[in-house]
Amino acid sequence: MNKFLLIFFLFFVSNMSAQQTDYVDFKKINAFVSFDSKGKRLAMKVRYEFDIIKDIDSVYIDARNTYHYEFKESNFKIYSKNLDGNKIVFYTPAERKFETGKNYYVEIIFFSFPKSALYFVDNQIWTQGQGKYTSNWLPSIDDVNDKIEFDLSISYDKDFEVTANGELSNVEASDSIKTWHFNMNKPMSSYLVALAIGNYNKKTEVSKSGIPLEYYYYPEDSLKVESTYRYSKQMFDYLEDEIDVPYPWDIYKQVPVKDFLYSGMENTTLTIFSDALMTDSIAFKDRNYVNVNAHELAHHWFGNLVTAKSGEHHWLQEGFATFYALLAERHIFGDDYYYWQLYEYAQELLEQEKLGQSTSILDPKSSSLTFYKKGCWALHILKEQIGEEAFKQAVKNYLTAYQFESAETSVFIQEVEKSSGIDLTEFVETWLKVVELPQDAMVKSLKKSEFIQEYLDVSCDTYPSKCNDYLVSDISGKAKVKILSQESYNVKEEDFKNSWEVRQAIAQNLTEIPLELKKSYESLLNDKSYTTIEVALYNLWMNFPEDRSRYLEKTKDLKGFSDYNVRMLWLALNLNTLEYQSEQKQQVFDELKNYTSANFGFEVRMNAFNFLKLINGFDEDSIKNLVDGTEHHNWRMQQFSKNLLDELSQIESYKKIIDKLTNKG
Repeated sequence: MNKFLLIFFLFFVSNMSAQQTDYVDFKKINAFVSFDSKGKRLAMKVRYEFDIIKDIDSVYIDARNTYHYEFKESNFKIYSKNLDGNKIVFYTPAERKFETGKNYYVEIIFFSFPKSALYFVDNQIWTQGQGKYTSNWLPSIDDVNDKIEFDLSISYDKDFEVTANGELSNVEASDSIKTWHFNMNKPMSSYLVALAIGNYNKKTEVSKSGIPLEYYYYPEDSLKVESTYRYSKQMFDYLEDEIDVPYPWDIYKQVPVKDFLYSGMENTTLTIFSDALMTDSIAFKDRNYVNVNAHELAHHWFGNLVTAKSGEHHWLQEGFATFYALLAERHIFGDDYYYWQLYEYAQELLEQEKLGQSTSILDPKSSSLTFYKKGCWALHILKEQIGEEAFKQAVKNYLTAYQFESAETSVFIQEVEKSSGIDLTEFVETWLKVVELPQDAMVKSLKKSEFIQEYLDVSCDTYPSKCNDYLVSDISGKAKVKILSQESYNVKEEDFKNSWEVRQAIAQNLTEIPLELKKSYESLLNDKSYTTIEVALYNLWMNFPEDRSRYLEKTKDLKGFSDYNVRMLWLALNLNTLEYQSEQKQQVFDELKNYTSANFGFEVRMNAFNFLKLINGFDEDSIKNLVDGTEHHNWRMQQFSKNLLDELSQIESYKKIIDKLTNKG
C-alpha cells in the first residue's frame, strides 16, 4: 500500500470506528486461553468470524495491552496494523475490499500481560469486563451493540475449577493440565464475557423450566452454601413467570471471588460476586446475597438479552434489574418489605436532591442511585399507572422484539403505549427527563401501603400519650425502631421482649445503660445478629468496666461478618483490658496487625487498619501493608489506603516510616 493510501486508510479507520457495526457483523469468537499465573501472562489463539454488511476497506478488533500477535490462518489476504496500541486493523490489498454478503474468518495468536479487566488474586483468576473493556485481556469488539457468540476454551492446572460463559461441553486432561471447553450458542456483548478460576466446589439445582443452576463455593464455606444461595431457585422460577419470557440462555452459574470490584456482575450465564457476600445463617439477617442475587439474575433479560444502546438509556438495564429484583424479593418477603424498600430508595433519592446532585434518568452521566433506584421508582409508578396486565405485556413485547439486540428508551415506551392505549408523554417528561423528583406522586404511592402509612404516623412528638405503649403494641418492627430513635423515648424492661430487629435498635440507641436494664441488655450478646452483638459488646464494655473480662470471655470465639467485625472489636477491647489475658497481649496485637496483610480480603484489611488507627497501634509492618494497599486493584481499597496514609503522614513518628517506605526519606 502506498503512503497516500495508508494515510487515507488511517484517517478512514479513525473516523468510522464507532460505526463499524454498520459495515461488519462479528458472528463468532472462539478463544483458546492459557495462563502463566506466576508471570501473569496470557496466551491465546482466537478465531474471528464476521459477515460484511456493506463493502469496506478494513476491519478492526479492539486489543489493549497486547505485546505480540501474529496471524495464523484466514480466508483472505491480510495486511495489518496495530493502531495506537488499542486496535488491530486488518485489510485486504488496495485494489480489493471486504465484499458485501460474504463471510470471512481470521485466526490470530496473542500474548499479553493484562493490566485491567482480568485479575490474578491469590490463587484465583477472574474477570470484570463492564467499565474495564474486555479487550484488555480478550481482543474483541468493545461496542456493546455488536452481539457475538463467544466460545471459550481454557487450559489450567487440573487441581483447580474453571468456569466461563455457557455450558461446559467437554474437558480434556493431559498430565497436570486440563482444558475446559465452554459453548455459548447465543450472542452477547463483549463486556459480558467472563471466566473464573479457583478452588471451588459446587452445588446444583434445576429450575422449574429445566435450566441447570450451579452455585460455586470455597470448600471451607460449605456451611454457608444454604444461607448464601437461599431462595435462588425460587427467584429464578418467579422471574421466568413474572417476565413471561423464558430465561434466554442454557445454564445459570454463580461464583464468589476475592476482592471483587463490586457486589456482583451479571456476566451472561456466569454471575461473579464478592465472596464477602458468602454468609452464614446468623449473618443472613443483617447482610445477605438475596438482593444482589436477584439483581444480577434479572440482568440476564434486561441488559444481557436486550442491551441499552448507549449511556443515555442505561436505566433500561439498571432500573429494570433493580425493579425486578425488588419484585422477586416481594414474592419472598411480602408487600411490607417491598414498600419499605421503595421508601428507603425514596429517602436516598431525596438526600441526593438536597445535595444538589440529582440528574434525569436519561442523563448518561447520572449517578448509580439515579439509574438504579429512580429507575426502579419510575417502573413502579408506570406499572401502577397502566395496570399490571398491560405492563407485563409491554415488557414481554419489548424483550421479544429486541432480543439479542440493543434498544433505546423510546422503543420501550412505544411498546407500553401500544399495550395500554395510554399516551405516556407526561410520564416520560416527569419521570425520565425532569431532574426534580415527583415527590407528591411518590408519597401518594407509598401511602397505598398501610404498613408505610402506620410508619409515617407513629411519633412520640405527635402522640405523646401513646409513646410509652408503642413498643409493647402490635405496630410493625420498623415503626418500633423509629420510636426508639426518638430522644423522648425511654427504654423499659419489657421492650427487650421484641423481635431481633427491635432489640438491635435498642442496642444501637441505648448507649448509656441504666443499672436496672443491665441484665436485659446483656441478653443482647445472645442474639443471632452479628451487628447486635458488636454494638452490645462495645456498649457493655464501656458502661460496666468491672465486667469487661466476662464480656470478652463470652464473645472470644466469634468472628462475625466476612469483615470480622466482632473479632476486630474484640481484639481492640482485649488490648485495652489489662486484667484480661494479660500474658497474651502481644499475640492479640499480632493477630490484629496480621489482618492488614494481603492474605485477607480488602474488607477485613480496611477494618483492621481502622482499629489500628483507633488504638494508635501502627508499626512499620502494618504501614507497609497500607502503602501496598494504595496499589490494590480494588478502587475502594486503593482510595481508603491513600486517604489513611495522608492522615498518618500528619503524625511525625508515622511520617518517618512512610517516607522510608516510599523512598521519600
